[in-house]
Amino acid sequence: MTDMPDTVIVYPIGPDGLRGSVRVPGDKSISHRAFLLGSLATGEVTITGAARSADVRATVTVVRALGATVAEVEGVARVKGPLHEPDDVLDCGNAGTALRLLAGVCAGVEGISVLTGDASLRQRPMGRVVEPLRQMGAGVTGRGGGTLAPLVVQGGSLTAIDYRPPVPSAQVKSCVLLAGLRAVGTTRVREVSPTRDHTERMLAWMDADTGVDGNGAWVRPGPLTPRDIDVPADPSSAAFWLCAAAALPGSQVHLPDVCLNPTRTRVLDVLARMGAPHSVTAERSACGEPVGDVTMSYAEPLGQAGVAGEETVAVIDELLALAVAGAIGGGLEVRDAAELRVKESDRIDGVDRILAAVGGRVAQRADGFSVAPGIQRAAATNRLDAGGDHRVAMAGAIAALAASQPVTITGFAAVATSYPTFLADLERLGGRWEAP
Repeated sequence: MTDMPDTVIVYPIGPDGLRGSVRVPGDKSISHRAFLLGSLATGEVTITGAARSADVRATVTVVRALGATVAEVEGVARVKGPLHEPDDVLDCGNAGTALRLLAGVCAGVEGISVLTGDASLRQRPMGRVVEPLRQMGAGVTGRGGGTLAPLVVQGGSLTAIDYRPPVPSAQVKSCVLLAGLRAVGTTRVREVSPTRDHTERMLAWMDADTGVDGNGAWVRPGPLTPRDIDVPADPSSAAFWLCAAAALPGSQVHLPDVCLNPTRTRVLDVLARMGAPHSVTAERSACGEPVGDVTMSYAEPLGQAGVAGEETVAVIDELLALAVAGAIGGGLEVRDAAELRVKESDRIDGVDRILAAVGGRVAQRADGFSVAPGIQRAAATNRLDAGGDHRVAMAGAIAALAASQPVTITGFAAVATSYPTFLADLERLGGRWEAP
């Protein structure tokens, strides 16, 4: 994993904007699932293109601690189970996806597993996965009555449930489905609106007894076929360059091998409503996921857009990048985004801090925000504390490209949790930065 400075100075971009081609890291969500499901298969699984981020490394460390063999050579990993009760506490670092999905995996492993993480992760809500696992018969305890990590999971005999999460969440859905692989009966999850379906696609790719039904998914216990997994590029990482290219005059950015799963590409729909054209070429399939090369070009100043309801859920990880595009262009209105308050940091407050650094204006609400059009450069603070949140740091960096003065960003080292080559890719596209 590339070293990442904790303080960086990012300079405004020139009149040519961002130009060039970069292959962003492998999809983080798919990478987590590849190592987890690979360790549950009946034989060795080869994984190529997985993200090298700190979050995914945490998942690799934990599956090894659970007994899986993971051999890695030049970007290719070979994973083989079976899993067993761990000898020590399982540290998920800052990876909320890892901890929540692993809770479902550990519920099916005989014995006791203790799942924890860093100070940030220990403050993130875990009751949403604890409740269905308890209904399935797993013994799960933790701080705050089981709402906070560390979580102690007593795995073993599980019974299938028909579960309706109170809040749509791909992590909750995946946790329950993974536990369902070891439960007696048919485990179902029914959602009021669709969420990321990477788990369902990978289960089908590995020949699980599984299926989908509307906004629901089901699985029955049974073996997973050890099929190779080629991880496509992460659309949430790509979103920073897509939003920057759409907003900054002169820009044209080409991003190969991007995952085009329809639950992950709604950011392109929002940018299209704002007036940003894009093209997709070389469309193909990889381990059940649609993939293609995406090119975004600046055409005209962006217009205003609104995001609410189901669409907010679909772009929750891209909202900070969209907020920056909205500030450079015609504004952005976001509703139904209370989930941003309980991410790695309070990201609604993060939007406020990002745009204050470059002279943008934001009105916060409990469940969203309104970004005013245009940047008042005289009002810029030219400084941003990312608060240890990788997406706040990266959104701050693309905002700095539109600033009138260089912007100093502290807490930037958190970017290594998802995009360790971010600064190198910024340079490849014509951006400039330095560590003070």
